[in-house]
Amino acid sequence: MTTQTSSIPRASLSVTDGALMIVGIIIGIGIFKFPQLVALNVNSETTFLGIWLLGGVVTLIGAMVYAELAAAYPSTGGEYHFLTRAYGRDVGFMFAWARTTVIQTGAIALVAFALGDYAQEIYSLGPNGSAIYGAIGLGALTLLNIAGTAQSKMTQNVFSTALVIAMMGIVIVALVFGGGATATAPAQPMPSAALGLAMVFILLTYGGWNEAAYLSAEVRDKRRDVFRILILGITIVTAVYLLINFAYLNALGLDGLRKSGTMAADVMRIGLGATGAIIVSLIICFAALSTMNATIFTGARLYHALGQDLSLRHLKDWSEAGNNPRNAILVQSAIAFALLIFGAFARDGFTAMVEYTAPVFWLFMLLVGIGFFLLRRNEPDHERPFRVPLYPITPALFCLTCAYLLWSSLVYSGMGAIVGVVVLLLGLPVLFLLRRREPAPAAE
Repeated sequence: MTTQTSSIPRASLSVTDGALMIVGIIIGIGIFKFPQLVALNVNSETTFLGIWLLGGVVTLIGAMVYAELAAAYPSTGGEYHFLTRAYGRDVGFMFAWARTTVIQTGAIALVAFALGDYAQEIYSLGPNGSAIYGAIGLGALTLLNIAGTAQSKMTQNVFSTALVIAMMGIVIVALVFGGGATATAPAQPMPSAALGLAMVFILLTYGGWNEAAYLSAEVRDKRRDVFRILILGITIVTAVYLLINFAYLNALGLDGLRKSGTMAADVMRIGLGATGAIIVSLIICFAALSTMNATIFTGARLYHALGQDLSLRHLKDWSEAGNNPRNAILVQSAIAFALLIFGAFARDGFTAMVEYTAPVFWLFMLLVGIGFFLLRRNEPDHERPFRVPLYPITPALFCLTCAYLLWSSLVYSGMGAIVGVVVLLLGLPVLFLLRRREPAPAAE
């Protein structure tokens, strides 16, 4: 039997593989939940569609920042590697702690609860059915990712392609059977605060594109492929989001969308009756599985990089047979299972995980943006195969966006946000203990 080794990752991901991975991460349950909340904060259908397009543009701005960093500093550690290089090992460790205990594992648990919520609509497993379905999905996808990179990327390609096709099916139903929505009231002046809140929901729906940074050590052309992956992936997602939101408006109208908490089901019900609601639940379950698989794949790469830096033998091992960090995948899934148990005791596991992850996520995204400027200043001669256009305006806009979303996530979140921040702060004593274990510098 082949055992774990300390081999390095093989360049096995094409641009198509990476782009479909990003599409699978981004297109999740958000597009079935947040359009109603966006509609409540805009004053016209034109603004509604325009702000979704703006969300795609803002996402592309962040993607260009990450593309330069990934091309200049390719690593399975992604943001961990960027932050360590910009700020030093302490900040890098705190990010690694946050990602392994809050951000990535919380995101996996969040999507697992979404899977469970909609699977319950198809066949109920009782009061804790959402957590049970989530645990089953997490366990199955963990085994798939342990099997190997080839198996997980092939499954992801199928997931992402089928998901886009399924969403286009919703669009077709809306265009064929919709169109009977009543006209909305004339546009009224809209407060800037409402527009800002709408952007919060939209950028949450576009979230996950940054995971491309963790693929940079496994792409075939490390100089250019991450940029190509991000551009292709985000362009596909933006086109899908514009089409699906146009379909919602065509079938329900802006006023109908504001009143609909299950807009996709309502659209399908117009064309296919009660069967349509079941079809939507299946599509959303499929979207959740797609996002979970891609998130497990990218998330485990950080554990591998952290194991290398801290000389943690079991974490840094890379399986030659599977071309993947098997031990890292197991550790990540174990933490996600623990968060599933935590969320099961909350009133709404999905909402609890959103609150738990959001502030910590946007804090470190902001630090990446600031770190971009530090690396440009401190390492001006470092080779950068791709450079952000319109520097410094582009990265400055990215930093401002992250700062606004950090503030919003702290203001609008509940107890889950406090728990997430507390877990982040628990990393400080761990950091202190690790620093004490380091050998003293040799005397000159």
